[in-house]
Amino acid sequence: MPLHPDAKNLLDLLVAAGRPKVWQVSPPEAREGISALAQAADAKDVPIGRIENGSWPGPAGALAYRSYTPVDAVPEPLPVLVYFHGGGFVIGDLDTHDGLCRQLANASGCRVISVAYRLAPEHKFPAAVDDAYAAVSWVAEHAREFGVDSDRIAVGGDSAGGNLAAVVCQLAKERGGPKIALQLLLYPATESGVDTPSRVAFAEGYLLEKKSIEWFLQQYVERGTDPIDPRLSPLLAPDLSGLPPAHIHTAEFDPLVDEGKAYADKLAAAGVDVEYTCHPGMIHHFFCLAGAIPYARTAIANAGAAMKQALAPGRPAAATAQRRASAKR
Repeated sequence: MPLHPDAKNLLDLLVAAGRPKVWQVSPPEAREGISALAQAADAKDVPIGRIENGSWPGPAGALAYRSYTPVDAVPEPLPVLVYFHGGGFVIGDLDTHDGLCRQLANASGCRVISVAYRLAPEHKFPAAVDDAYAAVSWVAEHAREFGVDSDRIAVGGDSAGGNLAAVVCQLAKERGGPKIALQLLLYPATESGVDTPSRVAFAEGYLLEKKSIEWFLQQYVERGTDPIDPRLSPLLAPDLSGLPPAHIHTAEFDPLVDEGKAYADKLAAAGVDVEYTCHPGMIHHFFCLAGAIPYARTAIANAGAAMKQALAPGRPAAATAQRRASAKR
């Protein structure tokens, strides 16, 4: 399918604006750039039942979070989605993903808790991983305070955030908890330092570019870090069996589409229940561009509806599977 007209129009507008590429500026300037994109292209008209900002103790200090309660929330306890924003582990924040989190909360019926994990280069790998795992553990341990069901905890994220969500699921399996019922991975980064066919085919001109990916990795990872560390490249984990069911979404014109599909295939081969969707004509980051690409609203609504079904009371199959796996170990 050709590039969607709305996606092409947005890309053309960005070219016409003459903004520098992410690798041509400093990390603070790059953060300003994604904030400006969010202001211009994020959905700004999404009602929400309630928003609460707070913090909890993290591995190296307080971690900020933002909680979204759906408009039509059922009585507590609610299912919960602990969400990690994208941005190459360097850029992005609670505000750049506000529209997406609002829509996901309303569509899924989940209380969405968006986490402001530490960013590189100020905080190198594995700081973001440590924060992400700590965040899910905190929510699980304080489920009653958050008004959520500890048996219906989902984790999710887009791009780098999808990487963190996938890694948290692997760590939870390895460490015997917390229990995770579902993982929502939006065009996740699953393998570092490789030139997949899609990274070559979409190296330039599709928002996320090859040089951007390389720049993000340089900011995130110290020299000498093992590139096959599963906390960096979850696709390379030797055993994916026993992980939570996964809903994985990719975009057709995205450098990361191949590794997202590869992760879905490897999960399925390991016996994990996987729902995989490649969105035709779409580009990286489109879930956060609903103000400019209306199709994103449909995609989010469908993803949320699938989550709602998977997390319906009595259906947290992953939690039961993990309890059995823990008992066997």
